[in-house]
This record gives sequence, structure tokens and C-alpha cells, in this order.
Amino acid sequence: MKRVAVVGGGVSGLTTAYRLRRLLGAACEIVVFEKTRTPGGKLRTVELAGVPYDVGAEAFLVRRPEMLALAGELGLDVVNPTKARAKIHAGGAVTGLPPGTVMGVPASAESVAGVLSEAGRRAVEAEPSLPELRLPGGDLPLGPLLRERFGDELVDRLVDPLLGGVYAGGADGLGLRATMPGLTAALAAGAGSLTAAAAAQLPASPGTAPVFGTVRGGLGTVADRLAELSGAELRTGLPVCDIERNGAGWRLRIGAAPTAHAPADNMVDADAVVLAVPAPSARRLLAGLVPAASVAFGEVELASMAVVALALPPGTWLPDASGILIGQGERDSAGKPYAAKAFTFSSRKWAHYGTGPVLVRGSVGRFGELGALQADDVELVRVVRDDLARLTGVTAAPVETLVTRWGGGLPQYGAGHLERVERIEKAVAEVPGLAIAGAALRGVGLPACVATAEAAAQRIAAHLTE
Repeated sequence: MKRVAVVGGGVSGLTTAYRLRRLLGAACEIVVFEKTRTPGGKLRTVELAGVPYDVGAEAFLVRRPEMLALAGELGLDVVNPTKARAKIHAGGAVTGLPPGTVMGVPASAESVAGVLSEAGRRAVEAEPSLPELRLPGGDLPLGPLLRERFGDELVDRLVDPLLGGVYAGGADGLGLRATMPGLTAALAAGAGSLTAAAAAQLPASPGTAPVFGTVRGGLGTVADRLAELSGAELRTGLPVCDIERNGAGWRLRIGAAPTAHAPADNMVDADAVVLAVPAPSARRLLAGLVPAASVAFGEVELASMAVVALALPPGTWLPDASGILIGQGERDSAGKPYAAKAFTFSSRKWAHYGTGPVLVRGSVGRFGELGALQADDVELVRVVRDDLARLTGVTAAPVETLVTRWGGGLPQYGAGHLERVERIEKAVAEVPGLAIAGAALRGVGLPACVATAEAAAQRIAAHLTE
């Protein structure tokens, strides 16, 4: 009987365990170690005013196949959003999020005319006439590139709020190739301008197919099903502190160092190991095993954020929108800034919430800005409610609230990120019986995490059966 130790019980680790079970059947013992008390990672569904509600990831891209296919395998009911559209607070006013853009990069000046000033619109209009844009061999910092081609206004009003919803970081701290691979491919194919590259990425018939999906009952049910069907032994509340070679296999130290009272309980042997943990943990665990991978993981910076969930009384009015993004530095009519970076009007966005409590979540926290996150939960709820009132006029007192903090929860894909990942993957590939997965690699969204998990499971299965 072979044993695989999966370190990390988030979506990547649990998907790895599930896929290993499908590949190897009963001929493998799988143990998942999760340092927190509850597995699932960013898949966290809580009960808010009697309703299952996601306070981590709340949706996934259905245009990538991995998560959609996995949900189908697990027998879960995928639902799509309503027709409610997102809005954005930009330039001091709330307006509709413009179509005809790729993560805020416009296919034409007309597509962003309602968000930008006339000077900003003219800057976008002029971009195709600038010298032809050719990519160098390496990566480019995204912010400086966009500012050079379009000016500051487009970045500050549109691109940064959209990127903030994905990475909790802005364009100036991110790289082109990892964050906008479609644009990169179009430029490499000779698009010549960012406007043309964005146009090449837009669907021929926009709006005909859903972009996002979620699972009825909350995405936490995905974690539950993965854990159940993997047949893995889940050891929660137990951090893995060290990994070392043990003959042809591995030895893991769990928790504190051995003592006279617990000399052996915290040592686990395994034939293979999968690391599905955040970058800092991967850096530490690989330091003595795969130094090159450890160094590369250490170069990945992280952002922190918090989700403030509000259950408002049934019948509370909400704007006719799926949510509102808020640009950094945006202020209300009185000049007061906002603490939140986005609101999701869940009861507008998802029809399955029905006629019960009206559900809203506010997101707080941007890369490098920890001020608002230093407030306690009571104060964080207060400032988010104040932001909601100033944005929308909604002042109803919640029947229940919940603050969920994601410290260091979002990796930042800075310039050169894919080169870092290639260094990691190359170094790990030279170590038999070791694999990696997770959001620090090739995408922070659920489909990308599932893809890394399935690749890790394939690698380990091949090693154990060779």
C-alpha cells in the first residue's frame, strides 16, 4: 500500500487527493494535512441568517473547463448569474461597467467613453496610432505599459478596480504575461497595439454565453464532496513543519518537534508528497530540499483582504446591479474616501438566493494598504456599512454580519511571474515523488487551481506506478 501526503487542504490539495483516488483506486492511502481546523481553503461557505453563503471565492470562470468539469464529476448543480450587470465608481460617479474591454483594456475608445473624461477617451483613441507594440523576450510590468499607451486615467479608473477584484492589487505591481495572457498572445501574433489585441480577444457574439458560475448551496460543497470522494484521511489543525528524504520516500514532521511525551506521533512517512500551500509555506518547506524552487517561491508577494458579509432584512432595496467596483482613491461627493474596494449584491447576482434575507458582501484590502484591515470586526462592519450607504443609499440595519479575513490570501503575479513558475517546476521535476499545486503558480482562479492539482496528481500517479 502506497501512501501520499498532501500538504494543504484547500481546493488544490483536495482536488489532488480526489484525482489521485480516481487514478490509483484503493491501492493508495492518501493523507491530507491542513493547518487550519476546517479544510477547503478559499472555498468557505457559512450560514448567514440561515442561508448558505460564500465568504471566500463566490464564483468561477466557466469559459475555462476545469472547474466546470470537476463540478459535473462531483454531481453538483452549477448555476449562472442573473442578467444584472456590474457597475463601477470611477471619476467620482457610479456608471455601468463598460463592455468591450479585456480586464479594462479597451477594444475601442467608444467602449470606455462613459467612464473616462474626454481627454482620457482621446488618449485611448490615439493608442493604435502609437509606434507598433512589440513584446520583448521577457515580461513587462503591466502598469507602466498601460500608462505609456493609454495614460493614467484608464488605469486608475478602470483597469485597477478590475484587477483589484481578482488579485487585490493594481496594474503597477503586476506583470503582463501572467495577468493578461490573452492580450499577450494577441500581441505576440502581431496585433501591434493594445486596442487591437483587446479586440481580438472579445467574443464574436458578446453576452450570448455565461462567463461565471457557482454551485447551488455554496462552493464549500465542492470541498466537502472532494474530501468525501477522495477517501483521504483529513488531519486538520496540524501544520507540516518539515519535510525530508527518508530512503526512496519522505518523512514529514507535523507540529512541534518530538518530545518525551510525544516522540513519534508527529512523524509521518510517505512514498510521495504534494505541496498545495501558499508561497511562504512552500518556500519554507522546500528550502533544504529544492533550494531553487524555494527561492522562486520567496519572490511571490501576497496581498491581504477581508470579506464583510451583511444579511439585510427581507425586502431591502438594492441597486439593479450585480455589484459595484470602487477605484483606488475614489471619493464621494463630499470628498470622503471609501474603505471598500468592491460590493457584491449577491441577492441581485444569484437568483437562487430567492426572497429571504438580502445578501451583500463588501471586500476590503488592497496590496500594500493595510490600514482598513487593522480595524477590529465591529469597526470594519461599520465602515463597510457607511460605504454602502454613501454609494447606494442603503442604510438598513443587518440582521446578521460576519467578517472573514484572508491574511496573505492572494498572490501577486509581478513581472516575471511565469519565469519564476518555470524555475519552480523545473527544479521540482528533478525530484521523484514530489509535486506542487496551488494559486501561487498559474492562476488564482478556481479553474487554474484545479488544473495545477490535476497535473500534480498525474505526476505522482505516474511515479508510484512506474
